[in-house]
This record gives sequence, structure tokens and C-alpha cells, in this order.
Amino acid sequence: MLAAILSDRPRLSRQPSTKSRGARVLIITVKISDFATDSLKQIAQQIRQQHPDIPCLLAVTCLHEVYPPNADHPPYPPASEEIDRIFSALKATFTGCYDAAILIDFTLEEDGYDPVFYGLEAFRDALAEMLPEAESAAIYQLLDEGATDKIGTLYRDTAHRYMTAFTVMAATLAAVPLPFATMPVLTALQVSMVGLLGKLYGQTLTPSQAGGVVSAIAGGFLAQAVGRELIKFIPGFGSVIAASWAAAYTWALGEGACLYFGDLMGGKKPDPQQIQAVMKEAFQSAQERFRKVKPSENT
Repeated sequence: MLAAILSDRPRLSRQPSTKSRGARVLIITVKISDFATDSLKQIAQQIRQQHPDIPCLLAVTCLHEVYPPNADHPPYPPASEEIDRIFSALKATFTGCYDAAILIDFTLEEDGYDPVFYGLEAFRDALAEMLPEAESAAIYQLLDEGATDKIGTLYRDTAHRYMTAFTVMAATLAAVPLPFATMPVLTALQVSMVGLLGKLYGQTLTPSQAGGVVSAIAGGFLAQAVGRELIKFIPGFGSVIAASWAAAYTWALGEGACLYFGDLMGGKKPDPQQIQAVMKEAFQSAQERFRKVKPSENT
């Protein structure tokens, strides 16, 4: 966290004699396995001396680095002699530089630790204690499910713009009357859409990773994809049904991906059953909307 604190120094130093109209908290993060903290301590002491009115939180992170092999997060707070020993040593090292200290471990989904944001509640509560009453209420509101839903809606509204374009392209491709000829291209199109949605939600995926997400959330829809291609053997009528199905499925896949990536962003473990339920509902709704999709005259 040394770089982050260094980048804050000019901003903190511009008006040393005036108080900010907004709330500020300095957060010092230290890996539990990092004992080379002399430079960080010096900077923290300097900032503390210049701005004693700004509360400081010491957050000790990466707890999993001292876990036994293949161990998951224990119930919070962790009851570990090793963690307690190191935590006490780090608090002693930074004596006088902080107002409160906590243990947290924010990992990536692929790291395999559950929950992803270990100690989030303690982190939230510590910040709430340090901030004025109004700002404290804002933090609780931000992490409240109702506010989270509103934020999620903003992301989905943006995602829908991308999904609309991919849905139209999928319908056009699926209208090609040759069975199985369009499946590779259509699949690549849908994988691209999921990769783009992942980027929107802060998840950068390779094409193979995006394909893995598609496979994970598609479920029973994959079998229906084969049926969609087989129905093209029905002259004329089959292509129209395939186009409508492809459009609805692409939209439903986008909705499922939004839920999947939204859960990851919120530190939750995606629920396959919930994703399937959302996709089923989105698919049925989209079928009604895209039923009149016609194959392009040029296909």
C-alpha cells in the first residue's frame, strides 16, 4: 500500500491548515506476511503528524498466505494463534499511526476462498466508527441490499445496450437455413458478448474464460441449441423459429451473465439455480419480443 499512500501525500498536503468539507479516512494496508514495513511506517508517521485530525485505519490483509494448505477462511474473526501473533506484532510496529486495526482478506473468485470479501462487515463498521454520522449512514446505505440493487440496475441498463446489438446479430446468423452451419459463428458471437459484459463488470476474461462462463451458466439451454439447428430442416418455417430462438437465447444468456458478474462484483458466490431461473424468465419474455424477427433478405 506504499504507492497508494504516496499518491495521497500531495492531496493531503495542499491545505494542511484547513479542514476538508468532506470526510476523509487514511487506510494503511499491510500484507500479513510482509515485515519490510519501515518505509511505510515513516510515511504513515509523517502524514499522522501533519494531519492528526484525519482518522487512520490499519488493515492487515492476505490472511490466507498463513493458512494451512488447502484451508478456507475460518469464521470471522479468525481464531488462529499465528494470525494473532503477527497481527499483534504489526500493530506494535505501527503504534501511534492508527486509530483502529482490523483483519481483512479480499480475494478473487478464482482463488477459491469463501467469502471473497472476508472481513467486509468489520471493514465497513470500522470506517463507520471513524466517519461523521452522516457519512457513516451513507456507508451502511451503500452496502445495503436495496442500494446494491439500484447500483446493479445501472449496470444492467448499460449492459442491455450491448445485449441488444448482439441479439440482433444472433438472430440474423441463425436465420441461415443450413443446419449446424451457423453454430460455431453464433457461439463465438455469444462468447464475445459475455466477454464484453464481464469487462463492464470489472472482469477481464480471455475468450476461453468467457466460453467457460457461457458453459457454466447456460445449463439446459445448450441442448435446446441443438434442437434449434435441427428444426431448420423444416423449409422456410424452421429458419424463422431458429432466428427467434437465437435472439431470445442470446438475450437470456446476457441476463444470466449480468447476474453472474454482478454477484462476483458484490463479493457473492454465483448461484447456478438462481441464474438458470433468471435466464428462463428472460428467455420467455424475450421470445415474445423477438417472435417477429425476420431473416435478412441477404442471408
